[in-house]
Amino acid sequence: MLPGTRRRAAALATALLLLTTTACGDDPEESDLSGNRAGAMAGYGTGDQFKATEQVSFSILYNNHSSYPIKDDWLFWTELGKRTNVTLEPVVVPLSDYEQKRSLLIGAGDAPLIIPKTYPDQEDVFVSSGAILPVSDYLDLMPNFKDKISKWKLEPEINTLRQDDGKFYLLPGLHEKQWHDYSLAIRTDILEQLNLQVPKTWDDLYTVLKAMKAAHPDSYPLSERWSKPNPAGNLLNLLAVSHGLAGAGWAYKHASWDPETEKFTYTGATDKWKQVLQYLNKLVKEGLLDPESFTQTDDQARQKLANGRSFVIGSNAQTLVNDYRPDLAKTIPAAKLTKIPLPIGPAGEINPAPRLENGIMISKKARDSKNFVAMMQFIDWLWYSDAGQEFAKWGVEGITYTKDSSGKRTLTPDVNVIGLNPSGSKHLQKDFGFYNGVFAYAGNTELVQSFFSPEEQEFQKVMNARKPLAAITPPPYPFTDEEREQASLWETPLKDHVVASALQFALGQRDLGQWDAYLTELKGKNMDQYLEMVNKAYERYQKEHG
Repeated sequence: MLPGTRRRAAALATALLLLTTTACGDDPEESDLSGNRAGAMAGYGTGDQFKATEQVSFSILYNNHSSYPIKDDWLFWTELGKRTNVTLEPVVVPLSDYEQKRSLLIGAGDAPLIIPKTYPDQEDVFVSSGAILPVSDYLDLMPNFKDKISKWKLEPEINTLRQDDGKFYLLPGLHEKQWHDYSLAIRTDILEQLNLQVPKTWDDLYTVLKAMKAAHPDSYPLSERWSKPNPAGNLLNLLAVSHGLAGAGWAYKHASWDPETEKFTYTGATDKWKQVLQYLNKLVKEGLLDPESFTQTDDQARQKLANGRSFVIGSNAQTLVNDYRPDLAKTIPAAKLTKIPLPIGPAGEINPAPRLENGIMISKKARDSKNFVAMMQFIDWLWYSDAGQEFAKWGVEGITYTKDSSGKRTLTPDVNVIGLNPSGSKHLQKDFGFYNGVFAYAGNTELVQSFFSPEEQEFQKVMNARKPLAAITPPPYPFTDEEREQASLWETPLKDHVVASALQFALGQRDLGQWDAYLTELKGKNMDQYLEMVNKAYERYQKEHG
């Protein structure tokens, strides 16, 4: 048995037990919901259509995406009301300010009842204040959620969400299988002109960028987007996971698990992180990476690509079709742009996508609502049932899509999304409100891939042939309330210093010869004490639960 395998197996067994023991009934007060069932369905179960027995409304924090700004007349709202008897009251926040506004609202006690678009670990800072609900106490109200965890064997991943009290406070998006979307898009017509192959590794990418620079000296071959609010958020994360780290950029995790030592290390102090910065520094120094990649807006990055001043940019399936190709069609019609599989780094051929996606926190005040049970049933139906997920993604059969006898869905001829019906005059997201990132994500593999073009199917085929990191789930290290309070004081200055120093090293504003001095600076910001606390929390959880 591999080092740590026995302990991890025991932890997984404990997770199965915890899933059954922490649902609805940890104490008498939480199990008594007799005064909170107004509007709730009696006997609501897996696969049932939820419909409140009376008209109810719930407030929701709404992440307003600039690509499909919220509209009051969306079919999504009216049809949702017909099917569920629920009216949602959005508290609208721009995507760029979402995390900050969410924190302010929760801290002030003004948060809406439903708080979606929260990624695993982001809930941690809100636990000790008691502002959010321990949702694991109420899983018996969510039969579809429980069914998918059991059916897809997601207990190990759910286990990582647990806090020191054994409970979890986030209802995550659940994937049947991992799905990696973000990578780089590259001008393949330029590759053809230069007689180059699509790069398979980060070293190959360097070679390609160097050849592009030689042929187009006035260009920065790679000019990245997604730098607000996290500088080079996508690029840094792709490089970090390719080097075997837990995450960086917009997915920065302070602690990375080392399976060989069975200890956590501090991500921003590892040799692997240094290698990431050395790579970026080399690109910047040789004029291959636009220095503004760390600070520019998405529109600036898109403009450079459209004007032929860059040839490589961060991408996912939607931005490739919705943003870049239409941009290039107006300026360089002959251009060909392709999203390439994640370049391979020292960690090998991996698929780093987790099976848990962003999910939902519930405001603690929801527990006192007379409609609390109805709200939990509604959340279970919309975000976790097959029918609710299909509705949120595809819309209304006969209006936005049709379905043949085999169950295959097709957009109606006048409806377009991600370029599937280019001649369609109506847009599934912009005009109807479906396929909306607040409501439509995760699900079974067929549904997740139902909008994938043949091109994206090929991309997924390559990625799914790689080793899934979701199968190597790092162990949890939940903090006590006191530890969390201390961690919150340490984490912000640590992360700020890691991010600021990363930019300095990458841009050549600070010599990498000063790496030891940088490590000393991190120590001065309590890195060692933080890491000691992480490993103690891990060991304590293993002792108590595994």
